[in-house]
Amino acid sequence: MQRIFPLLLLSLFFFISTFQATGQEAIEISDLLEDKSDISVRDMSRINRKVVVADSLKGWQLDWVSGLNGAQASYDNWSQGGVNTISVTASTVFDAKFRKNQFAYALATNFKYGKARLEGEGTRKTDDRIAVNNKFSYLFEDERWSAFANINFSTQFDQGYDYNVPEDEDPKLISKFFAPAYFTQIAGIAYNPTDYFTAEAGMALKQTIVSDTTLSTRYGLEVGEQFRFEPGYSVAMSFERKVFSNVKLISSVETFTNLQRHVDNTDVNFSNELIGKINDVMNMSVQFVMIYDSDFSREVQIKQVLSAGISYSIL
Repeated sequence: MQRIFPLLLLSLFFFISTFQATGQEAIEISDLLEDKSDISVRDMSRINRKVVVADSLKGWQLDWVSGLNGAQASYDNWSQGGVNTISVTASTVFDAKFRKNQFAYALATNFKYGKARLEGEGTRKTDDRIAVNNKFSYLFEDERWSAFANINFSTQFDQGYDYNVPEDEDPKLISKFFAPAYFTQIAGIAYNPTDYFTAEAGMALKQTIVSDTTLSTRYGLEVGEQFRFEPGYSVAMSFERKVFSNVKLISSVETFTNLQRHVDNTDVNFSNELIGKINDVMNMSVQFVMIYDSDFSREVQIKQVLSAGISYSIL
């Protein structure tokens, strides 16, 4: 519990403080700026996010945005030193939403892949994600409440390595396509008091697939195993809102607790991203992610990314 409580408390504090601040001060700021600027934020996220079907929607709504972000640094006779680098990340996000009377459906796909070339170090992967989320909902008479069922899948495209090894050793393979891959099914109750905040809780089933048995023990499976089934429960909160006329904050915390294991092994995924549009094509983003997964490591995993690039709305 000592390892996951700080992460859970930080997530809860962030959501409460953000929810209160946005509900009071930030609304006024964004309202003031909205009338004075034609810069807008496209509905694009590079992290785990919930797709909310608007109350006013009737029939289908499709959104598809693709982006290309990069960074480059070059040094020649530079006194402070430095390593020549170039990195590129491509991403595409497709959303489909449907509503008829009290029934709603949402599909969200998120594909991303990035590479970086470091002088003297070769090419290394910087980002890699395949995620497909499906959500079926039935809205109650009080439409802030609904019953839902989620079917989600995630894995990665390419091999991933741990480069923190002695100089005389090769990098260690730690992941590849379908190693691991995760399927989750969740059924429960959702509370959606506003169009920018959602809370969910329900019973969950999780399946872990590791196609390469040399990686089985790294993801909590027994030696030689390729599949593990876990029953449990899940709690999630998500927040997605403009904090300024051209800046959007997207944040989510998701947990999964296996009913057959101690609560100390609860998986926690806390993701945050600020996305700012410079104009209709160019954008910048700051991403911060913390993950606790005791199957992979007893230490909290942390990811920070600052990027700039272009995005294009296909639909």
